[in-house]
Amino acid sequence: MIDIKLLREQPDLVKAAIANKKFTCDIDAVLELDAVRRAKITDAESARAEQKAANQEMAALKKGSPEFLEKVQDMKKIAARAKELEAESKSADEAFQAAFLEIPNLPDASVPVGKGEDENVVASTWGDADADFPHALPHFDIPWFESRIDFARGVKATGAGFPFYVGEMSRLVRALVNFFLEEAHSNGYEEVLPPIVVNADSATATGQLPDKEGQMYVDENEGLYLIPTAEVPVTNFYRDEILEADQLPVYRCAYTPCFRREAGSWGAHVRGLNRLHQFDKVELVKWTDAESSMDELEKLRENVEGTLQKLDLPYRVLRMCTGDIGFPHAKQYDLEVFAAGQKRWLEVSSCSNFTDFQARRAGIRYRGADGKPVTVHTLNGSGLAVPRVLAAILENNLQADGRVKVPECLQYWMKQEYIGESRA
Repeated sequence: MIDIKLLREQPDLVKAAIANKKFTCDIDAVLELDAVRRAKITDAESARAEQKAANQEMAALKKGSPEFLEKVQDMKKIAARAKELEAESKSADEAFQAAFLEIPNLPDASVPVGKGEDENVVASTWGDADADFPHALPHFDIPWFESRIDFARGVKATGAGFPFYVGEMSRLVRALVNFFLEEAHSNGYEEVLPPIVVNADSATATGQLPDKEGQMYVDENEGLYLIPTAEVPVTNFYRDEILEADQLPVYRCAYTPCFRREAGSWGAHVRGLNRLHQFDKVELVKWTDAESSMDELEKLRENVEGTLQKLDLPYRVLRMCTGDIGFPHAKQYDLEVFAAGQKRWLEVSSCSNFTDFQARRAGIRYRGADGKPVTVHTLNGSGLAVPRVLAAILENNLQADGRVKVPECLQYWMKQEYIGESRA
């Protein structure tokens, strides 16, 4: 959540910043709810003070005396009124908090202003997307593809978007995950293995709720959500805790399966591995102070770029515009690899700075130089997601004989140079 002081003192600034994002929010209504809440809290506190004073007065009276009995009747009225005002204060606070949670994070001043994806800015490119890939095919058109990634049997077992990876393709996925984790470790990230379900408080803390309910799988009996990304449980590792300043920055990485309903997704652009409901991903998460968080975002992006370079996949870095960054995001880079068979760019990572937005919701702080708690900044990035990286590997590395060459950095785990079936 944003700073309540900023909302109260500079509402026009907040309105202008939100107007540049794709979200809408009635700031005046939130401020009105805040005013009502504060008034109700004051009334309840006054009633408690009156109740306390009446208790002290009654304690000074002789029990059973006419004055004591009269004060007892007064006390009942005061107590009933205090209870009523407490309930009103609680209700007003809940109404405000619900509305306050609907306010998205404000974009950083360095984020380009734009209405949507067409106004994202290409910050840099690596590799040659215009190179000749003479044998490239869309990965889903490779003749042996469906024998290695079985969508039909996945539909039978679960539903669309839940494929089986078979044999050497299963091992290639595992090789990618191992490679991603080793890369993260070499860049200073400590590995954790988190839960893959979270409660509503965790999803609210990172901004999935109340923004992305329709994209999450939920167990309504337990009130638990399958994670859309390891960002959610890992960020909540320090929820409601105070760190010491010398602990920062904290770097963590985690491998998990991820689950997204992707409601409404359809068309050629989601064929094959382009969009799945379950996929594997290594997530990178940071907790930093405010002064270093933007520098840490650049380091995070560089870490992900280094991994893509070792895979020898042409990629580009997009600076996401205000109209295309997410609900909790202050600044976001997307990294896209070029898939030569489809002749299109595929997003494989988002690297984001949430500033103090998530940490305010999660209650994650550190002790500043004066000993007072200060809200941390949180960042995260995909380092990387498997399916589209795999799609680009299959398409870009397809050989004349129909096999796919395994990137050299993965051969340590694969113990083979090629996968697939030769036409020879």
